[in-house]
Amino acid sequence: YQGIGPNESGELLVRGPQIMLGYHNNEKATKETITPDGWLRTGDIGYYDENQTFYITDRLKELIKVKGYQVPPAELEEILRSHPAVVDAAVIGIPDRISGELPRAYVVSKDPQVNEKDIQEFVAQKVAEYKRLDGGVEFVKQIPKNATGKIMRKDLKEEYAKKLN
Repeated sequence: YQGIGPNESGELLVRGPQIMLGYHNNEKATKETITPDGWLRTGDIGYYDENQTFYITDRLKELIKVKGYQVPPAELEEILRSHPAVVDAAVIGIPDRISGELPRAYVVSKDPQVNEKDIQEFVAQKVAEYKRLDGGVEFVKQIPKNATGKIMRKDLKEEYAKKLN
C-alpha cells in the first residue's frame, strides 16, 4: 500500500487476519482507520532499512505541521540531545498565524551559559529551514514523562497555552 523504499519515512500500515474489522457503531472512525482495501493505519511514523528491519520514529498525531511540511519532534529531540550541554529535550508544535505551527524546544541543560540563541543556531546548522526552532527554546529542570519514559508532549502544550492566557 503506497509502498516507499528503504530508509524513507511514512506511516506504518498493516494488513492481515489479525487486524480489527472496525469500530463498533462508529463508521466514521472505521473509515479513518481502515483503508478501503483493508490496510489498518497505525498512526506510527517509521521506516525500514535494507535488511527489512522496521523502525518506529514518531506518531502521526505528534507531527508538527510547518508551512505544509511535516516535522517529526523526535528528529529534533535527537539533534538537541547531541548538543554537549543538553541533558534532555522535548519538542512540540505551537500555533503560528503564518506557518500553521512552529517547533518549540524544552531543554534540560547542564551548562548555565548556554542560551536560546546557542540552541537555535546548533539545530539550524543541521536541519532544513522549516525545521528550525522558530517557536523558541525554553530551559526547564526536567522533561515531563510518563512511567514508561514517553515524553508527555500534551502536558507541554497545555503549559504553553496557559502562559498565553
